Amino acid sequence: MKRTVYFGAGWFTPKQELAYDKAMHALKNNLSVDLVHSYVPLEHQYKGIRVDLNPEYLHDLEWSNGTFNGDILGIKSTDVALFIYVPTEEDIGCGVELGYAKAINKTIIVAIPDEEWGEPINLMSFGAADSFIKLSELNKYDFTKPEYKFYEGEVY
Repeated sequence: MKRTVYFGAGWFTPKQELAYDKAMHALKNNLSVDLVHSYVPLEHQYKGIRVDLNPEYLHDLEWSNGTFNGDILGIKSTDVALFIYVPTEEDIGCGVELGYAKAINKTIIVAIPDEEWGEPINLMSFGAADSFIKLSELNKYDFTKPEYKFYEGEVY
């Protein structure tokens, strides 16, 4: 049985965007993921408004509230929380999502770009995850049988 995932990832810098694109490509080829019924926040912005394309909505309280609560619903309603984590360019939003997923006992997988593997990561992100994998492993990772995997890098 395929699993649905919450796809937590930053897309605010070129490095984050590259990791996002690689991860999305890997998920499309992952046989254990039901991507059609998964939750991808960038595809579920409130009223379909993407602030990266419409920055005037950054200060719109209805958009902010709707997008935040939509993402929380996405975490609640999926089987596994997946986060694409770029250690040298942390995204505070992913940190909040990681904490929420941990608080409601979601299985949490953190995928780190291969070239960033081993870079120091934040203690709270480290503690929240159940399994750390390299981004190159994402296309074959079996979300139906998650296993604990320790991060082999420094923590601060």
